[in-house]
Amino acid sequence: MADEEITVKTSYKFLGVLICSLLLSLVSSFAYSQTIKVGILLPLTGKLAKFGEIEKRSFLLALEDINQAGGAQGREIELVFADTKGDPEVGRKAAEKLILQEKVICLGGGYSSSVTWKTAGSAQNHKIPFLINTAAADRITEQGWKYIFRLNQPVSDYPKALSIFLQNATEVKTVSILFEKSVFGRTGSKKFADLCNKVGLEVLSREGYDPETGRFDLLMEKMKKRQPDLVYMISYVHDAIKLMQQARETGVHPHMFVGGAAGFTLPEFYEKAGRMAEYVYSATLWVPSAPYPGAQKYYDDFFARYGEPTEYHGAEAYSAMYVLADALNRAEKLTPEAMRQALSQTDMMTPFGPVKFISYGRKIQQNSLPTFLVQWQHGKLETVWPSELATKKYVYPVPQWDMQ
Repeated sequence: MADEEITVKTSYKFLGVLICSLLLSLVSSFAYSQTIKVGILLPLTGKLAKFGEIEKRSFLLALEDINQAGGAQGREIELVFADTKGDPEVGRKAAEKLILQEKVICLGGGYSSSVTWKTAGSAQNHKIPFLINTAAADRITEQGWKYIFRLNQPVSDYPKALSIFLQNATEVKTVSILFEKSVFGRTGSKKFADLCNKVGLEVLSREGYDPETGRFDLLMEKMKKRQPDLVYMISYVHDAIKLMQQARETGVHPHMFVGGAAGFTLPEFYEKAGRMAEYVYSATLWVPSAPYPGAQKYYDDFFARYGEPTEYHGAEAYSAMYVLADALNRAEKLTPEAMRQALSQTDMMTPFGPVKFISYGRKIQQNSLPTFLVQWQHGKLETVWPSELATKKYVYPVPQWDMQ
């Protein structure tokens, strides 16, 4: 009997060890199979939703390929999207929820400088790395925030290509500037005015407007009296459409209308402004013909998937996803601090261009890239500068309004 008891006890002991081992194996396997959560802040509703939509689609397009290729460190990446509604306070709360409740390892996205200013502050306070891919106000990377990185060019760099074009291909002498009264608009308009003064162009006026009014006729009447050679506008898409409609109605006709990127490159701008958008120029941060591996492929894949063209906002988001995945793969641990360290060492090529976070001027952890100039011609956004990347010859000066 004693031997039988020993055998039974030994069997139970062995069974217990086996069960514990299996449980530990299952727990370990379960933990390893968990997705890596990354929070993405975008305006998915409200007046900026078109931008949010093109960026969300681009993030998901890149994510699909990344996860099919193995994700990061053998685990799938999960994007948790949060809607900022284009409102700074809503954005701040959305960031807090992603950080405190969803426990994301890092943040991405970031459209609209006024919103991103708030969300970046929250990320810095909670020591969560945030890769911004669109918000462009210079001050965002001028605060010494070591958890904030920016992939896209700051707004002061937007007119780089335009500046060279104006000096080499036009006879523009005078400029009037219109801008939305936001952090992005105020900063961009001041930087462009400074640039004009630097290259010898006379700035006749620099006026801000409240986008909520939807009335630009008085601004256009002033513009008509000044007769500038160039009208430069920093506006989101709904304002961009109205500005061009009222410019035609008022009879404002400079040698060039130029958008400071933002709303002037979206397909919706031409769809709704129609012939009023014809020959409008815009600064842009990316074009499909850019000499970056995968640039044209991204454009083609987006069109094939969604049935409509994409532009620089989408390219920013698409490339940001690859930068995040690269950093997650290189991170020594899957923690926010290790992710911050990995992002700081980024040095890679993307369809948006090379990405390396450097310091220059007052900026830290800021990527530096050239810009481009595009023009709407017969319903298509053509690259016109630099000339070696042009898909069409620029039209200058633009033809008179067809008032029929």
